[in-house]
Amino acid sequence: MTGRSDKPIAWLHGEIKSPPLSANARMEAGFLLRRLQRGEKLSLPHSRPMPSISPRCHELRINDLGATWRVIYRIDDDAIVIAAVFGKKTPQTPQAVIDQCRRRLKEYDDA
Repeated sequence: MTGRSDKPIAWLHGEIKSPPLSANARMEAGFLLRRLQRGEKLSLPHSRPMPSISPRCHELRINDLGATWRVIYRIDDDAIVIAAVFGKKTPQTPQAVIDQCRRRLKEYDDA
């Protein structure tokens, strides 16, 4: 059961499931998302701001067996909005992912 202050999660794209994530990585992602729903502010090493996508956007960082997963999310007043879930293979977030997240969030805001 959720508390009154818990924010729902709005999934625009992606999902967190095993596979491709390991069971441990999936549980860590769920735990971190639950903390966000309860209004906690996360910081490094778990999350970092992504102002290049949009204000209030962040990137969850989930290390897995041989992989690194990222969840791009935005904290809105009424929800945690998930714009992307992807495996990260380079130090920088790919420009294509940034562009897709911007587009998805704009479409969400316009709807």
